[in-house]
Amino acid sequence: MSSEDESEAATGRSLPSAVLRRLGVTPEPTPPASELRFPDGAHFRIEIPSIEGPGALAAVVAEAAERRTTVNRVSQGSGAMLLSRAELREMARIGSDAGIEVSLFVGPRDEWDTGASARSSDGPAFAGRIRGARQLRYGVEDVQRAGECGIRSFLVADSGLLEVLAEAQRHGEIPSETVWKVSAYIAPTNPATFLQLERLGASTINVPSDMTVGQLGEIRSVSGLPIDLYVESPDGAGGVVRGQEIGDIIPVAAPIYTKFGLRNSRPLYPSGLHLEAEVISIAREKVRRASVALEWLERSGVEALQSAPGAKGLGIPAP
Repeated sequence: MSSEDESEAATGRSLPSAVLRRLGVTPEPTPPASELRFPDGAHFRIEIPSIEGPGALAAVVAEAAERRTTVNRVSQGSGAMLLSRAELREMARIGSDAGIEVSLFVGPRDEWDTGASARSSDGPAFAGRIRGARQLRYGVEDVQRAGECGIRSFLVADSGLLEVLAEAQRHGEIPSETVWKVSAYIAPTNPATFLQLERLGASTINVPSDMTVGQLGEIRSVSGLPIDLYVESPDGAGGVVRGQEIGDIIPVAAPIYTKFGLRNSRPLYPSGLHLEAEVISIAREKVRRASVALEWLERSGVEALQSAPGAKGLGIPAP
């Protein structure tokens, strides 16, 4: 038995690999493993997106406990501006108690604006942009308001707003522990753009859900900033389903937030009481999808450490 065979013998990959080799099929080369980690030494964290309010967050916490799955971060897409102060405080309390980062989208943005371009056939590319100085001011105020309620992580989809927020943070006008998470709306598709967003002040950066393992390795070769990747993405982001692949993704891309959206589910933004039952059921299924992906990771035999609740570097709320 070759050394390669021996390394696979204790994993679920040994039989498939042997069959392929008999047929002369050679897998694509694997990029070098990343030696970078989160501040706590972990390779990866789990994020559940589209958690639109306190009810959905409570459901994620309950489902994760039932499935013995650690959720490190949740994110929201409707915007902090659409949550009341009471709801913001409740999300901060739940997140703090569970040691989960709560990342809220900064609003308003072009898709909610009176302008029509974001709703035109070519408009989706502009949906996350901030339109005009007035919206820029509202965006900063949205962060200020949610921060006063204890939120310490925000989703940003406009590079100019990112620079403004990072500047305010450097001057002590926004808490130093606040995390700036770059949205999939402006996901970089190459290492140079990733570095540009890092220079503007990003804390973590969402890349496209269809990036190959090799392309993830290219980004990791130039930056140690955490990568956010939809392991499963909603239909609007391509409907990619690749939970079985995290045993290949994590070693190359670490430190990485593995995100679990949900294909074949309805769009939820902007959310509210009229959609709450669906938001909650979709949130629970995303946690289930994450737990299944973790089974694939275990089967792969890859030794990858996940961060514990409340780990260093998470934007844990401060209610």
